[in-house]
Amino acid sequence: MPRVALATDASGIAHDTELPVLVAALRARGIDATAARWDDAGFDWAAQDVVVIRSTWEYTSRAAEFLAWADRVDAVTSLHSPARVVRWNSDKRYLAELAALAVPTVPTRFIAPGEDVALPEHGDIVVKPSVSAGSRNSARYTSTQRAAAEAHVRLLQEAGETAMVQPYMDRIADGERALVFLGGRFSHALCKGPVLTDTGRIDNERTPHPDLTAHVPDAAERDLAAAALAAAAKVVGTTGVYARVDLVRGADGTPVVMELELIEPNLFLTVSPGGVDRFVDVVARLVGTP
Repeated sequence: MPRVALATDASGIAHDTELPVLVAALRARGIDATAARWDDAGFDWAAQDVVVIRSTWEYTSRAAEFLAWADRVDAVTSLHSPARVVRWNSDKRYLAELAALAVPTVPTRFIAPGEDVALPEHGDIVVKPSVSAGSRNSARYTSTQRAAAEAHVRLLQEAGETAMVQPYMDRIADGERALVFLGGRFSHALCKGPVLTDTGRIDNERTPHPDLTAHVPDAAERDLAAAALAAAAKVVGTTGVYARVDLVRGADGTPVVMELELIEPNLFLTVSPGGVDRFVDVVARLVGTP
């Protein structure tokens, strides 16, 4: 039987409700599947035919260690997504590269440690670290809360992190669209409610995907997601076996990319009819199982 490990961590074990479903579905397909913590020093990654990164959600606080793990695993077996994709996509500075390739994105200013803090004077803004997941250390500020926003940026800088500053997208009240791709093909989409619903408060206990509903993307959303994936492939050579493209409508109603998740996104497989089977199909092809 081919051996497949779904990489996770303590947070994934505790909160990834799809993880045991996927392990069971892979085993039913004749694949020796297991969920393994990426930081488990005793796990034999080289003995796996394929390793699929699934829910390594704590990597943001241990980024250097996680990248070193990806390099090691990529050197001894088939890692998905590959280490070069992990390195590129784990830092949201990739948004600047997408924008440079003419992909419409949320306007983003990156402020590295030691750089001057210059914030837009008008409108609500969002401040967060460029290496982040689940709105970790993120907050929204109004134009009267710029001192607090600047303090937030400096706090991130002092911790050695690059801060990113974005305008708060008012149309997110209409929902953030998450388009999921499996094996390079569109699989399903969902609409999520806004997360940063209040201002001036860093709250790491927020629900990351509130008010999920099924969504049928229109042509503009499908085209933009495809353009984002094509641009990413141009930069790193591949987009891996899964992707989630998060979009929001701009003030004029046209979609822009908020995030392009290629390494550990929640794919909402169990809430989309056939989602689990499509994921298993992709993994089965990786290991040559019919």
